[in-house]
Amino acid sequence: MTHSSSLCDLSAVALRAEIVAGNASARDVMAAHLARIDACNPRVNAIVTLDAEGAMACAALADEHQAHRGALGLLHGLPIVHKDSFLTAGMRTTYGSPLYRDFVPERDSLIVTRERAAGAITLGKSNLPEFGAGSQTFNAVFGATRNPYDLRMTAGGSSGGAAAALAARMTPLADGTDMGGSLRNPASFCNVVGLRPSPGRVPQWPTASPYNALTVAGPMARTVADVALLLAATAGPDARDPLAVDQDPARFLASLERDFKDVRIAYAPTWGDLPVQRDVLQVLESQLPIFADLGAKVEQACPDFTGANDAFQALRAQVFAVGYEAALRQHRHLLKDTVIWNIELGLTQAPATVVQAERDRAALFARMHAFMQTHEFLIGPVSQVVPFPVQEETVSHIDDTPMHNYIDWMRSGYYLSLTGHPAISVPCGFTEDGLPVGIQIVGRYRQEHALLQLAHAFESATQHWRRAPALPN
Repeated sequence: MTHSSSLCDLSAVALRAEIVAGNASARDVMAAHLARIDACNPRVNAIVTLDAEGAMACAALADEHQAHRGALGLLHGLPIVHKDSFLTAGMRTTYGSPLYRDFVPERDSLIVTRERAAGAITLGKSNLPEFGAGSQTFNAVFGATRNPYDLRMTAGGSSGGAAAALAARMTPLADGTDMGGSLRNPASFCNVVGLRPSPGRVPQWPTASPYNALTVAGPMARTVADVALLLAATAGPDARDPLAVDQDPARFLASLERDFKDVRIAYAPTWGDLPVQRDVLQVLESQLPIFADLGAKVEQACPDFTGANDAFQALRAQVFAVGYEAALRQHRHLLKDTVIWNIELGLTQAPATVVQAERDRAALFARMHAFMQTHEFLIGPVSQVVPFPVQEETVSHIDDTPMHNYIDWMRSGYYLSLTGHPAISVPCGFTEDGLPVGIQIVGRYRQEHALLQLAHAFESATQHWRRAPALPN
């Protein structure tokens, strides 16, 4: 029998192997993680709704099923937390908003349905900023989520509760969403892995904007193999999502091993000319030799992101207007200032602004496609800054460069969102102050498996994911 305190340190893949081999039961695994939550969550505030009783009951059912009929599926017996923007039937879903403080939906979001069908067991819900707006996880309902590596700092966002719960070993798996970096930024801040898949790779239902290609759902975990496992369980077509990619998700169960000899990788340390803190660049540059060790050819090069900033801001504002106009009209007093600003921008921006945004997005996609024909991968910083104090709602300056709105500092994330190409944040090391820094790896259009292979190779060579935060057991 594996000792219960060490169960929380195992990867999801390793945990599943222990369960299937009979070395640990789903109840053992669940009890260990619930004990970890009791010890750590009061200080981190990552999991905001917990169903310990329900989770243990489901674990008992999983063990009974395995005893008589074998494992339930890809995620058999594995605890998972769902981002509090995903619907969970019978369990509170707040979106981090006072408007939905007591909202209990009657159905699950599709990603939750798929995770449960694969045998995952819901622990509860992870914290997020109000309506997922911004990469700092705080809201008026539950307060702020703190970074397990330094409790004075933010965990990032908007999937910040998910990243912090993973880092603190409170769960082996988590899901999230990413519009401008919300799976990648918190992963970078918390030394875990966050994959932004291609639009439609993980279908979304229900959604107010089914044709919105900026927002994607995706997996988070501590290792690349765990992320691949969760992607295999949640990807695949669904007729209710018009953007759903019609490909067999089993492709993500294929080997992550690959030879990278002579593979060309472009390194974009500032994604063109963005301000990036020196600490971030120092960590990234210290790890660049790893890619050469793998046999790859790294050269400094960057796609042309002309027009990307204004295009993303306009299209994001349009999504906010579509989704939250009614909330603004009826409950303006319950919304945070930045959400009001984003909705109103969408409602008041000139038609010509949206027209130009679509033109610029089209041009960027064409340039990105051409660029990725000569470079199979593109690497650079996930976040332009290291984790910042949790009391600061956003980043006001990067060095001497002022930020003009609450997401201006996230361009290193949302420029890539706009291209539609899959991107992953992988642990890259730590600053001298012990703060995590992730590296962003971008793959060719819809080539998630190849992206996961390079991420896995980098992770295997560096093993940064193994460095756990110093929290109580």
